[in-house]
Amino acid sequence: MKKITSVIIAAATGFAGLSLTSCETATGRGAAIGAGTGAAIGAVAAGGSRYDRYDRYGRYRGSRGDTLGGALAGAAIGTAAGALIGAAVDESRATRYGDRRSGSYAYGRSVGGGLVESPYPPYQTYDLRGVPRGGLVEDRVGRGYFRRP
Repeated sequence: MKKITSVIIAAATGFAGLSLTSCETATGRGAAIGAGTGAAIGAVAAGGSRYDRYDRYGRYRGSRGDTLGGALAGAAIGTAAGALIGAAVDESRATRYGDRRSGSYAYGRSVGGGLVESPYPPYQTYDLRGVPRGGLVEDRVGRGYFRRP
């Protein structure tokens, strides 16, 4: 009964942590997903399988470990790993698209006649006559965003 209660508490804590937060960055999202996944894996790993509780003669040996403690340890490890992966994703996006917080997107190069060359390889040329100066443009070929000069 104690194990079931511990698993229910760990699951409820993980669910509350994932549902009540509003993470907008990849770092926050990675930390939340890592915490939930780590808690689930930690609870299962600490509890062991039901066959591990019996010796070779079929006698019951008892529980292997504390499920709640395993869930908390797994959540802590998962949070750290998820935050590190999310930070790497944020850094990659900032390098490719520019830092969204400062609004620093790359500028295209004006070719003339309303045509603008993308700053991303393969340097596709776009007709941006209807886009205002400084407007944000998506480069679908180079997979990036840039501003019209």
